[in-house]
Formats: sequence, structure tokens, C-alpha cells
Amino acid sequence: MSGEKKMMYVHGFASSGSSGTVMNLRKNFLDWRVIAPDLPVDPFEALELLHETIRSEQPKIIIGTSMGGMYTQQLWGIPRIVVNPSFEMSRTLLFNHIGKHKYTAKRKDGVMEFRIDKKVVERFKLMEQTQFDGINEQEKSLVYGLFGDKDPVVHFHPLMSRLYGEERCLWFDGEHRLNDKVVKKDLIPLINKLLDEQI
Repeated sequence: MSGEKKMMYVHGFASSGSSGTVMNLRKNFLDWRVIAPDLPVDPFEALELLHETIRSEQPKIIIGTSMGGMYTQQLWGIPRIVVNPSFEMSRTLLFNHIGKHKYTAKRKDGVMEFRIDKKVVERFKLMEQTQFDGINEQEKSLVYGLFGDKDPVVHFHPLMSRLYGEERCLWFDGEHRLNDKVVKKDLIPLINKLLDEQI
């Protein structure tokens, strides 16, 4: 549809494009189409899928949470919000997630389980070596970081602040996962603020 407004959501570890946050965004942005692909386990395949989706859908803004925030940070040239980004997935996976896991939200392909092994960890480690290479002054004006002040999982506010500037890093009252209250009180206003800045 010509002129259709689109945003893309990039889900976190063990989630999918049918997560509660996606449903929440669709409920609150009725005049937008929210695109949310199911990501492959391999990080390079995930990034390629995201780039293909950007080329075909041309979203105006991208929101990513946790692992999805790590991917979203690398999707250069588009306004984007990274929520509690997990920039060291290789370390997180190696120490906490080796083995078989169940997806927490239904995937379009029907797959219900996936496995993390040391090969996957090494793929993340390789990708992480270049994940910040595209940052320049223009990119700094396109990105906000949103951080839960009680997040027990990841703590990358200092790194994000150093890379993008403290003025691009905002806090919300909450933990690692987004809930309805945080989406309404913090994420939606930030989406509108970022879109307004690009006009």
C-alpha cells in the first residue's frame, strides 16, 4: 500500500515476532503496520534477514529489545530505539544458555525449540567484533537507548552512553522485559519523539 507507515520490531532471545510487545505496539499504533520477523538463531543469518526486510518493507523506525536491541543498533541509516540492548550475547549464551531451549512465543514456521552450542557462541563473538563500526555523527542522531533502572540481566548503559552520548540514553522504571505500563509510559512517547526529530 502506497504511503503506508511501517515500523519494525526486533525480538529478543528465545522470543518471536508474535511476542506480547508486538501485540502491544499494534494495539497502540493502529495506523501503522508493525513488521516483526522471526529471527534465525545464527546472528549473521538474523542480520541478513533484517536487512532483507528493511529493503523490502522500508520501515520508518525500528525498535529492538535485548538481543534484538543488539541487532537493531547495527541497522544503520534508520531511526531506531534499542531497549536494554545485550551487546555481549556470546558471553551471555556461553555462561547461561548452552543447550536446548523452547521459544516463548509462537513462530510462523512452527518450530518450538532451538539449540545453542559453542559454534553459535563463536558466531556471535565474531559478529560482536564489528557491531559498532558504523557509528558516526549521523547515526548518533538516529538512535536512542532505553534502559530499565532495575534490569537484572544486562547492564550496557555505560557503553551506550560512551558510544552515543548520555543525552541519547533514557531510563524507565522497570526491569529487563517490557510490560504494558512501560510501553505506554516510556516507549510510545520515545517513538513519537524520535519520529518528530526526523521531520
